[in-house]
Amino acid sequence: MRNKTKRLINIEEYVSINGINQYLFHSGTKYDNPVMVFLHGGPGSAESLFAHIFQEKWEEIFTVVHWDQRGSGKTLTKNPHNYPTIDLMLKDLFEIIQYLKGKYKKQKVIILGHSWGSVLGSTFIKRYPEEVAYYIGVGQVVSMLENERVGYEKVKEMILQANDKKSLKKLEDIGDYPGEKFDNKAMDKCGKIRRLQGKYNLAIKMDFSIFKAVFKSPIFKLSDIPAMIKGLRANEKIIDFLGAFDLMLEPTEYKVPIYYILGGNDWQTPYVIAQKYFETINAPYKKFYLIPNAGHMTMLDQPKLFYDVLLEINKKEEKI
Repeated sequence: MRNKTKRLINIEEYVSINGINQYLFHSGTKYDNPVMVFLHGGPGSAESLFAHIFQEKWEEIFTVVHWDQRGSGKTLTKNPHNYPTIDLMLKDLFEIIQYLKGKYKKQKVIILGHSWGSVLGSTFIKRYPEEVAYYIGVGQVVSMLENERVGYEKVKEMILQANDKKSLKKLEDIGDYPGEKFDNKAMDKCGKIRRLQGKYNLAIKMDFSIFKAVFKSPIFKLSDIPAMIKGLRANEKIIDFLGAFDLMLEPTEYKVPIYYILGGNDWQTPYVIAQKYFETINAPYKKFYLIPNAGHMTMLDQPKLFYDVLLEINKKEEKI
């Protein structure tokens, strides 16, 4: 692994967690800094390979630990037949936090959950609030079904405005979406919706620039490519949980401070849903940030503005 930035903390390791060896990537400049656990999206889409693009400034204020979740990335490569369930992943995360608290001599960690990671993170902090200093939701999922209904209507609106008959035909061919239940059949349609949303910059656009960024990662290996392809299939057991996920049906009480950082152009996890839900939250402290001209990969689209928000959050929490 290349350490071009000469970071004090620059560690790749496999740690025995909940019965299997799982991949962690640590980056930071000071052992005294708070530890942030980055929960990636998908499910099945490890984001450790993108850390070199957006994270360098973060490491001045946090020790950032990327975990390739069970069924994702380098953990999937190491354990090709160990697929996740939500209970396994929650136990995995709990054990990882215990490991990190011991390694860095911390009482608590920070959790940043992105997209699917915000589902896992929100579920975890409700179950284990004593483990977490505070939570940051990025591309925050509130309700998967509502998420897809709103995102579908937005792309349909833009297709009609553009009089894009070819895309309208593709939308019509998809048929009823998302329907009454978000399951593996809906997930198949979801990929087609994402491509249409990407065309209108409403969702992540899977183009050459994405793969170029991956290939330039200092931790990239050729074995990461099959894991990227296999990730969604490896997480099929998670889809039922994700499809039924709806924070609006649960108590809105949180025992840790809550921060949402959302992209003003994000219609993959529509910011308007999270913004409405955020208003109902009761927490020791909460703050909402909407970053302009940023989509679902908010930290990649506006890295400086995103860092400025993290800096503000860190300063606030240091005073507590």
